[in-house]
Amino acid sequence: MQRLPRGAGVVLRGLAPGLLKPVARLAKQRGLTLLVAGDGRAALALRAGLHVPDRRESLGLLPFLTARRAAPGRFMLSMAAHGGQRGPARTRRLKPDCLFLSPLFPTESHPGAPALGVSRWAAMARGLRKPAMALGGVTPARLGAVPRCAAGVAAIGGLAPPVAHLPQ
Repeated sequence: MQRLPRGAGVVLRGLAPGLLKPVARLAKQRGLTLLVAGDGRAALALRAGLHVPDRRESLGLLPFLTARRAAPGRFMLSMAAHGGQRGPARTRRLKPDCLFLSPLFPTESHPGAPALGVSRWAAMARGLRKPAMALGGVTPARLGAVPRCAAGVAAIGGLAPPVAHLPQ
């Protein structure tokens, strides 16, 4: 998080509960937008936004949505939009601020998953009627190929500097 520019976003996914507060504190100090994946109560406790995953339920969704309605503009809501039947209906119902659409390119985090490709991704993004973040296989070398209609890019590890592995 030290290298992310001010205003960038971080989605906390699968982080040990004991690390949530220190990471949230660091994100606030750095001026980063923080979203907690799949746990509305944790998002509220951290005064963060919520990311609703596509393929699993989100805990504490109702309390989060209630707080969001009571304080418009205070709690960001993002959703995964990776296809599937219930995506468009969920988007209309939950009214997220943005969607993560993936995979744009082949990705190491989901080996063998078919990529949408630039043209199909762009067509799907335009049909969402919400800002779409390009996710999946995004690397520095591929940034120039991201469709112009993308509201931004996201990565699990593709934008991180390479890590040197020491021999065992």
